[in-house]
Amino acid sequence: MFESAEVGHKLDRAEYEKEVPKLREALLNAQYDLFERARFAVVVLLSGLGGSGRSETANRFNEWMDPRHLHTHTFGPPNALERERPAAWRYWQALPPKGSIGVFLNAWYHDLLAGRTVDGIDSADLQRSLREIRQLETTLADEGVLLVKIWFHLARDDQRKRLKDLADDPRTRWRVTEDDLAQLKIYNRYRDVAEHALRETSTAEAPWMIVEATDPRYRDVAVGRILLKTVRERIDRPGARVRPVTAAPVVARPVNVKVLREVDLSKKLDPKDYHKQLAKHQERLAALTRRKKFGRRSMVAVFEGQGAAGKGSSIRRITYALDARQYTVVPVGPPTEAERAQPYFWRFWRQLPGHGQIAIFDRSWYGRVLAERVEGLCPAGDWMRAYREINDFEEQLLRNGTIVVKFWLQISKEEQLRRFKALEGTPFKRFKVTPEDWRNRKRWNAYEEAAADMIDRTSTEIAPWMIVEAEDKYYARVKILRTLARMLADAL
Repeated sequence: MFESAEVGHKLDRAEYEKEVPKLREALLNAQYDLFERARFAVVVLLSGLGGSGRSETANRFNEWMDPRHLHTHTFGPPNALERERPAAWRYWQALPPKGSIGVFLNAWYHDLLAGRTVDGIDSADLQRSLREIRQLETTLADEGVLLVKIWFHLARDDQRKRLKDLADDPRTRWRVTEDDLAQLKIYNRYRDVAEHALRETSTAEAPWMIVEATDPRYRDVAVGRILLKTVRERIDRPGARVRPVTAAPVVARPVNVKVLREVDLSKKLDPKDYHKQLAKHQERLAALTRRKKFGRRSMVAVFEGQGAAGKGSSIRRITYALDARQYTVVPVGPPTEAERAQPYFWRFWRQLPGHGQIAIFDRSWYGRVLAERVEGLCPAGDWMRAYREINDFEEQLLRNGTIVVKFWLQISKEEQLRRFKALEGTPFKRFKVTPEDWRNRKRWNAYEEAAADMIDRTSTEIAPWMIVEAEDKYYARVKILRTLARMLADAL
């Protein structure tokens, strides 16, 4: 796979100086077209061997293009904040908005290769990591992000010479790290693992481009041409996605709405018992979240349900038991302009809690398969593939040690109407019922079918849905608190 990058490509100074002005102009034009009319994001992954000049090429991009729309990120060993969250968290934070280019140095491939060649992760962990990388790149591509993956290659002797030259020059010796020297000692092993990783992750939506990096002039021009060609081809295909959506065709299928319609909504709790039970489970939840073990874990609680099902009042009974420094309530509504400029999951990744913290989502990433599906706000292919993306996302949370609890609050259509009227008749609660709530009520059956489909496809053995009988608010609140405390105790 690397043979074509070990043949001695070079570019003499005269040819380089002749080529660069034309290339710079073309790259700038493509960058402005991307920003002004194309409106998709570009992520350039620069990976490769130590001493191959990735940072030099990134500097060249900043010299050749407008740095206002070019965001460069270097990823070293994860810091304390990053170690508390799933591995992909820091990459989602760094994604460029639509119309911009992000240059990622030492991104997810560097972590993978170091883990296999230095830390000694086994073959099973390697394959799992490769699968997660493919999932991440597929999700980004489906969201319209253009991925440009470039591998900077050096033959062993060229790498040794390159590192020596850098180390001998006082101006550049800082670029040679201990990791680079260690990598040279295991060159053959590193090359073999890299070749395997590139072969496994070179896909139609995110293919690898391999560049021989021995000659800096050839390297920079070759990478510039790759970026120009890839971006220009996408811009010049008006209205085209980077790839067709890889979702199964939407076909009529029976949806088991009985999972919701047969919930026993007659369950109630006497007011006297309610106050006793509420205090009991709040006290238990408070004690559990203060345990030392929870300082090494985190929790995500998701609340979904029909309008006026009692999500907000249930959340308030949870937060009453917690230290305000320990939790965040994330109300999810229509995306902001900044959120629309990013892939769908971006706004949820950035809200993930650190160790000892709880994030409570009042509505969540399930909006894509509920409101967006029912209201026709996204194509069917997008909400169909969202089921896979949601399950992958929650699996990453759980593998990172995050406790995930998902509640669907179920009420009857008649009870919803009663609550809507009661809220409208209470001056300080009128804001809780909006024209959108009344409009959604007219589509009760469509929302019910979407919710049943969602539960069927995303209630997994590792992150099951908890259906809460919410006709009686007292019963619902106590069940939610009891469930949270039980799941937290089991996890600890």
